[in-house]
Order: sequence, then structure tokens, then C-alpha cells
Amino acid sequence: MRPRVLVIAGPTAVGKTETAILVARRLGGEIISADSMQVYRGFDIGTAKPTPAEQQGIPHHLIDIRDPREEFSVVEFQTLADRLIREINARGKLPIVVGGTGFYIRATLRSYTFAELQTDGSVRAALYAEADRIGAPALHRRLAEVDPEAAARIHPNDKLRIVRALEVYTLTGQPISRLQQQAGDRYDHLLVGLQMDREQLYERINQRVDRMLAAGWLEEVRRLLAAGVPPRRGPMANLGYRELVAYLRGLATWEETVDWIKRNTRRYAKRQLTWFRREPDIQWVDAGAGPEAAAEAVCRLAAGKWPDLVEKSGNA
Repeated sequence: MRPRVLVIAGPTAVGKTETAILVARRLGGEIISADSMQVYRGFDIGTAKPTPAEQQGIPHHLIDIRDPREEFSVVEFQTLADRLIREINARGKLPIVVGGTGFYIRATLRSYTFAELQTDGSVRAALYAEADRIGAPALHRRLAEVDPEAAARIHPNDKLRIVRALEVYTLTGQPISRLQQQAGDRYDHLLVGLQMDREQLYERINQRVDRMLAAGWLEEVRRLLAAGVPPRRGPMANLGYRELVAYLRGLATWEETVDWIKRNTRRYAKRQLTWFRREPDIQWVDAGAGPEAAAEAVCRLAAGKWPDLVEKSGNA
């Protein structure tokens, strides 16, 4: 029998964390974070990383596992998630993969195999220098010319992944997307997507940005920069953090910065929904009524797929 895994995916601010914790409590689950930013230590407020209190005693994995000066790839995520899924199943628990990083989730569920890709420090350094000179979006446009598939899934400001994709193309003459092969399903899985009315989601995003800023997000960015985290690459180049770095550099007013974070987060949520809607076996749950109702719906789907699991936890 293939290991079981439940996946709860969806756009930012839709309520994935709260819903997943409720589901884990009912079904005897452990949570594996599929968030490309929550792996980094110190990136807490801006990633909506659940605090120990918010985790409610539910084991959480793949959070705070990397120094922000280190790189973390989808290959590493796939390897670590695969091991955890098997270990959690062996303990008689249900692994619940939760997050909005679509490529991480797809790499978990599908039989991606990643070719041994060449690396060259001098090529990478030259690409980073060029990105600093002309901007990541300009490099992204170049990537779109040679590898439109990779460009479609990489944000124009994601300097790290743009550079990596162009490095591979420079060294091999092949698009990185072609060197990543996909086969069939790897697990006995249930993929659930959370969604809600667009206006409601956008309002939740706006309110969450306000809460994060009130909780000290700008101070978090200052601390990370003071600790030596690079300001224009790696996790600091990601959504929200890059806008706050620009503010600290005097490139925007506070009002402009807040507006840009909200606007860019709304656009990111739209891209996430587009990605997940391409998944052929995703089952959508309306999260508009709150996490309790969403968790109930997810548990009903789990009961239909794995009745023995639900019976064991007393929730048939």
C-alpha cells in the first residue's frame, strides 16, 4: 500500500493553517509545511508562521529548518517531505501537507525526478550581479524567452529561482523545466483546496497585512538585515519583505509601501488559485464560513476516502 497523505492547499490568507490544525486534531494528524518561506528561521511575522501556542500541540514539520543565508530548493523539500510522510504513516498518524507553494505540493504528490543539474559559482555570481544592475524582472523576461514554462511558475521578483533557472540553461543549453520530469502519483493522496469569494479573500489579505505590520513586521526586517541577511536575494527578495526593504532604503513612503504589499499579495493569491485550479484531482472546499466549517468539510472528504482512518479517530 502506498503511504497516505492529505494535502490542504490554497491561496494566502484563506485560512489553511487554522483549518489544518482542526483537521489534525480530529484525524490524528501531523502537519508538514509546504511553504517556501516558513523554512527560514527569523522570517516569522511576514510568513504567518504559526507560533507554538497557535500550533496547539500538533506536531509541525519543515518550519525553521534553514538559516536565511542558505538556499533551499524544491529538491530538498521533496526529499524531506517524502521521509516525513513515510515516518508519520509508520507511526499510525496522518501526514497533512499544508501550504500555498504550488510547486512544492506538486513535487510531493507527483513522481517528479530532478536531474543532476550542474552548478557553476562564477556563472551564478555573474547572473546575480546582472540582476542587481538591471533588476530581477528584466532577467525574468530573458528566462521567459528560453524557458516559458519555468518563467510561468517563477515570480518576476524571485531573483534566486530566476538566477538558478538561467544558470542551468547557460550550463546545459536545456530549460530547467525540461530537466524536471513528472510521472504518476506517488501517494494515496487527497488534495483539498480552500477557496472563498474573491472580495472576501482580498479583504482578509488587506486586514492580515495590517495585523502583521502592527505586530512588528518592519522591526523583524530590520533585525534580519542587521544579522547579515542579504537584502536583495534569497528570502528577503520575496513578497512583503522586498517592499519593506525598499522602504528602509528610502525608495517609497510608508503609505506606498503598505499599498504595494497589499496589492502584490492580492496578485499573488490570484496566481496561486490559477496554479491549483490546474491540478486535475483537487477537491474544493468553501472556507468563507470560517475554519470550523472548512475543517468539517475536509473531514467529510477524508471519511469518504479513508473510512478506516476516520473510524480509528472516532469521527466516523
